[in-house]
Amino acid sequence: MIRIGILGEIGSGKSYVANEFGYPVFNADLEVSKIYKKNKKIFKKLSKKLPKYIFSFPIKKTEITKAILSNESNFKEIIKIVHREIKNRMNLFLKKNKNKKIVILDIPLLLENKIYNKKKDILVFVDSSNKDIKKRLKKRENYNDKLLKKFKKIQHSKFYKKRKAKFIIKNKFTKKSVNDDIKNILKKIL
Repeated sequence: MIRIGILGEIGSGKSYVANEFGYPVFNADLEVSKIYKKNKKIFKKLSKKLPKYIFSFPIKKTEITKAILSNESNFKEIIKIVHREIKNRMNLFLKKNKNKKIVILDIPLLLENKIYNKKKDILVFVDSSNKDIKKRLKKRENYNDKLLKKFKKIQHSKFYKKRKAKFIIKNKFTKKSVNDDIKNILKKIL
């Protein structure tokens, strides 16, 4: 099985690109959302560690946001608790798809949390212009500039991610440009 890890800036179109490959995708953001909505065990852990912020189930994004923005240690605590569950879910996804030729890992902190396999995984960087990224992010209903800055602070730089990647997809937010790059990548790795 070939594992392709998708890297890029927040708002660069990683999830879109991941889905365009046409293979099973593990989307960590989607899994986090499910955890907040359905996982009582994680809720109990978070509410025990952060009772001033996390107190209702399903967990509301506003509660998580307040906890993150109030101080750095809250953010680290949330990542630590949720990350363990994400890793478990990713392992289940990999087991379920073990007979697939390729799987796509759409995990924002793939490098930072050392989730990828240095020897086996193929890293693809989604490159978008800062102007396009800003425009897209501002359209999101839950856009919060302070929160965005906190997330960027814990991520490796764009240049570091680009250096680590074996391939770069220039996302001009047109289906054709992305699909041409994907076809070229698949030709090289299959």
